[in-house]
Amino acid sequence: MADWLLLRLPRIRDEPASWLVVDARGTPVGPLESGPLTAAVTRTAGRRVWVIVPGTDVLLAEPEVPVKAGLKLQQLVPYALEEQLADNIEDLHFAIGKRASDSTRAPVAVVARALLDEWLATLRSSGIEPEAIHAESDLLPGNPAHAVVLLEEDAVFVRAPGAAPVTLPADALAEALEIAQSRGADSPGGGRGLILYAGAAEWQRHSAEVEAARPRFEGVRIQLLTEGPLPVFAQQLPVATPINLLQGAYAPAAAGAAGLRAWRVAAILLLSLLGLHVAGKVGELQWLKSRERQVDVSIRDAFHAAMPGEPSTLDARRRMEQRLAAARGAGGGLLPALQALAQARDTVPGLAVLALQYHDGALDLRLSAPDAASLDRLGQALRRCRCAPGMRRGRAHDALARSSLARIPGRALGARAAPGPRGSRARRADAGLRCAHSSRSQRRARSRPPGQQARRPQLDAGRGAGARLLPGTARGHGRVAARDRRPLGARGGAGRLPHE
Repeated sequence: MADWLLLRLPRIRDEPASWLVVDARGTPVGPLESGPLTAAVTRTAGRRVWVIVPGTDVLLAEPEVPVKAGLKLQQLVPYALEEQLADNIEDLHFAIGKRASDSTRAPVAVVARALLDEWLATLRSSGIEPEAIHAESDLLPGNPAHAVVLLEEDAVFVRAPGAAPVTLPADALAEALEIAQSRGADSPGGGRGLILYAGAAEWQRHSAEVEAARPRFEGVRIQLLTEGPLPVFAQQLPVATPINLLQGAYAPAAAGAAGLRAWRVAAILLLSLLGLHVAGKVGELQWLKSRERQVDVSIRDAFHAAMPGEPSTLDARRRMEQRLAAARGAGGGLLPALQALAQARDTVPGLAVLALQYHDGALDLRLSAPDAASLDRLGQALRRCRCAPGMRRGRAHDALARSSLARIPGRALGARAAPGPRGSRARRADAGLRCAHSSRSQRRARSRPPGQQARRPQLDAGRGAGARLLPGTARGHGRVAARDRRPLGARGGAGRLPHE
């Protein structure tokens, strides 16, 4: 905790003030100093300032007030003390201390407003801002078994056990001792002890009077103050609850408020940044809502264009997916077909893809293979990939078989292939590539002159052989439409296309 600066104001304006720096336990951490207030300003840096004013200018009382007065206590106290005060209550400042929860008496300190304003003006003109102002009589130590008396040059303070301090002129010491004794008369045993604080000069002047009153007390203890009463007041810092005169309109700004003023610029910048952030987020939210409305309009337009018979766009995505799935039928899409083609192509060396086209759930290809057997291997590989190829073959020149695409609707394995450009003259063969030759071809072969070389067999189903990859899972064979002009003896066996 921070150290305290205890600053005692003089009773006479021209006299020097005195101050002492103490820690939170009330232990002095430096020597007692005195001088003008401007000399004490350097001691206030980083410390809390506790100002002690003359007790002769402050009245301490304990009027009876209702226990449950609450917030009205500040209004009730002036009228409870009105008969004890000579001045107008409007010219006085009433500060209320802490009282016991079950007590009907409230500790009150009364001071003239003009005098309090003068003290504050003097302190502030010297650059000192006090955190608390206490009467020196309120800092007199309390003792449950002894009356405590502080004797100074021009005043005497007395506090009986359980009673409020009383301030009297120094020449009224006898009355002060009577007050100390009388306050203890009601307790069992009659009397009590006395603790007297005094300076060396004061004790020498009033010692005879004190010794004369010794028989009235159970014991008298004298403590001489070599540095004045300020160290005694400092001992009450951690234990006492004196009344702070800075209340109501005189209350100082809280430490948190003072810190907030120091950070005012930073707080303003932070609030400005926060405001900009919130404004940016609000603008971003408005923009996102606008974009959302635009997307909703686009979705509605696309949905109505794709499904004109549907008036509602509720759950448009799921309904569009269902419609697309229904339109695709059993087809597996472009990517599965390309994957199957790539796997099948790797098994057939020399196979080249001349062209491909994907529509209506089927992939139409135009291929070039070195021979017809390569096309057979391609078809077998595609069937292993669960695709249904539909092919039609073209001419073969010098062991080169070309395929041209025959576009047919997607169908399961076992469907019939569409005829090629010369399909009107083509004969059908099964997917095992079993070739059936017409008798007309046989007669042409026998009618050739002996010296004429037989023509090379050709596949006359078109300019090339077409293959269509249809992803599917049904079993069966594709059909091949072909025209074979070879002699019967040149026909191949079942399951393969004859080639040279």
